[in-house]
Amino acid sequence: MDARPFGVTDDRARSALLRRAIVPTAINDRGGFLDGDQRMPLSANTIDRVGSSPGRRTMITRYAPTVEAGGPARPLRILTYLHGFDPGGVERVALRLNAAWAARGAQTNIIVGCDSGAARAPATAIQYQVLAGRFVPGPRTRIVHMLLLLPAIIRRDRPDVIFCAGNTYSAIAVGLRLILGKACPPIIAKISNDLARRDMPWLVRVFYHRWLKIQGRLIDHFVGMAPAMAQEIAEGMRVGRDRITIINDPVLFEAELDRLGATRSPPLAVRKGRRFIAIGRLTAQKNFALLLAAFARIAAPDDRLTILGEGPERADLEQRAARLGIADRLAMPGHVDSLDHWLRDADTLVMSSAYEGVPAVIIEAVAAGLAVVATDCSVSMPDLLGQGRFGKLVPTGDVAALAGAMDKASRCQPCTDSARAHARRFTIEAGAAAYLETMSRLVRAEAASEG
Repeated sequence: MDARPFGVTDDRARSALLRRAIVPTAINDRGGFLDGDQRMPLSANTIDRVGSSPGRRTMITRYAPTVEAGGPARPLRILTYLHGFDPGGVERVALRLNAAWAARGAQTNIIVGCDSGAARAPATAIQYQVLAGRFVPGPRTRIVHMLLLLPAIIRRDRPDVIFCAGNTYSAIAVGLRLILGKACPPIIAKISNDLARRDMPWLVRVFYHRWLKIQGRLIDHFVGMAPAMAQEIAEGMRVGRDRITIINDPVLFEAELDRLGATRSPPLAVRKGRRFIAIGRLTAQKNFALLLAAFARIAAPDDRLTILGEGPERADLEQRAARLGIADRLAMPGHVDSLDHWLRDADTLVMSSAYEGVPAVIIEAVAAGLAVVATDCSVSMPDLLGQGRFGKLVPTGDVAALAGAMDKASRCQPCTDSARAHARRFTIEAGAAAYLETMSRLVRAEAASEG
């Protein structure tokens, strides 16, 4: 894949706005990206997937999206913008999708606001570019930073479609449309979070719902990640169903699915105590305070709770655990690159969130054979849990219900064939092809309307 931004041949023009980063791309057996001597070039029709036989490469069907635009067919050009390498699911999925799109023949261009973040290490083999500004953007300035520099890049590189990776990035999508007007390529936005937002105060929620309608007027197409989201998007954004596509959240590579379903060791039946695990940023959205309170109600001396993730609420949660008398049974190791070891050592995944979109960790837990207890924090949750076959839902914010469900959760259900089949709906391989087909259709419709 060409290391230059698509359509750019003048190195001086390119470097005026962008600083290029590491360019070779490869994907390892964990769905991460190979470094050093392990690095392999990502070909146009393969993804390196190492399963039970190390070194085995599995061929995948090449999907070659093309745009004709009155001339010879050429690869679809996709621009994705990210603030940086935050460890959240939105960024993780966006990076993986871009690698898979490139493997299927598309020309991808990832623009990041800053070259930092806990997830940067696995991404250093991806072709990406960093916006070159006079200052390093912070949380309060990064949207402005993007909108100051990104329009010029879009005018110059002329991508066919812009990918908005999640709700966090919708303000930039709206800003690009307003700044560029008719020169703005079609924008396809993934809805990564609940739109009802019942956690908000009513007055804030009123303005939030008006903001959703603005997005509906200015963004071309929306992708929901579960069937139940279609109605929520249509009503919240005030858009027709023809502007909504449902694509199951692409969470795992197929090789990861197979590995997560492997036999656990040591056997959980001979271990004392139950092992609960929760995964997510330490923020108010995840409501880990509720989880600590629920765990304190039911925890036996040998039970353990592990919370993976980092964030601004760490100190508060540690103090809360001490007050509840469970500090000796709580582990908070921070952000981790791979969940494999942690999921294999756990009995039950617990999600205590106030709101979510389609949380990827639910699928990973189902694939790993864990029991799941979760708050009913999204319209997609019943579908994710197979309408109750793979886990238990409780009302959001209800500590008694959460504690009761945790106490009754089975020790560890084996990853059955039905669980694997359910999780296989959410693979990168399936999702990448569906996104490319949707993008190609959107670009063709745009070209037809202009013609």
